[in-house]
Amino acid sequence: MTPADKRRLRTRVRRLAGLDPMLARVIDAAGPCTLEPRLERAPFESLARAIAHQQLNGTAAERILGRFIALYAPAPFPQPGQLLATPEAQLRAAGFSWGKIRALRDLAEKAISGVVPAGEELASLDDEAIVARITQVRGIGRWTVEMLLMFQLGRVDVLPADDFGVRNGFRLAHGMRKLPPPRALALHAARWAPERTLAAWYLWRAVDLHRAGKLPAPRGKKPRLRVPKKRARRAR
Repeated sequence: MTPADKRRLRTRVRRLAGLDPMLARVIDAAGPCTLEPRLERAPFESLARAIAHQQLNGTAAERILGRFIALYAPAPFPQPGQLLATPEAQLRAAGFSWGKIRALRDLAEKAISGVVPAGEELASLDDEAIVARITQVRGIGRWTVEMLLMFQLGRVDVLPADDFGVRNGFRLAHGMRKLPPPRALALHAARWAPERTLAAWYLWRAVDLHRAGKLPAPRGKKPRLRVPKKRARRAR
C-alpha cells in the first residue's frame, strides 16, 4: 500500500467514525485499519481457495491446498485447464471431498467459458453483477463472493450481512442479547455507506476486542432493528 493509499484509507476511517458513535468507539479501540486487498491474485485462484476453506479450519484447509498446489509444481497455482485435466483420484488424495471436487471442476469449467470473468473484466463489473455471475458456480454462495469483493477487488461498500462475525460484532458493540437478523442489519447499515466494507472490518475487530477484554462499553439506547413488513395487496 502506497503512502497515498494509506492517507486515503485514514480519511475513509475518519468518515466512517463520523457516521456512527458505536463504530467510532470501536475504531478508537482497534486502531488503524490494516485491510489491504490482494489485487494480484486471479479470481479463479481466490475462489478455488475459498472452496478449499469451506467448513474446515484454516490449518486443515491450508494443508489440503499445499498438497493440491504441489501437484502442479513449479507453477504457483494451477490454471483451470490443468485442474480439469487432473484425475479426480488425485484431487481426492490431496484431501478434497467429492463435493469440493465437483465444485472445483465446475469453477474451472465456468472460468474457461467466461461465466467467471478474468481479472480485468471482473474489475469492470459492479458488485451485484459479480455476485450474479459467480454464484452460478456450484458450492459458491453470496458470502464467498462478498469476501472476493472485499479482500481481492478492494470494493469499499460491501456489507456481508449474513456473516456471523459481522453480526456478532454488532451485537457485542451494542450490548445486545441476540444476533441482529441479517436483513435488519443490512437496512441499518445503509447509514454506513459508502464505507460498509470498513464497517464490516471493524465489526470483526469488535469481536477480537471483546475476547481480549478491550471492547468499549456500549452507550445510549440499543438500536431497534426492524424489517418493514410487506403490505398485503388488496383484492380488486
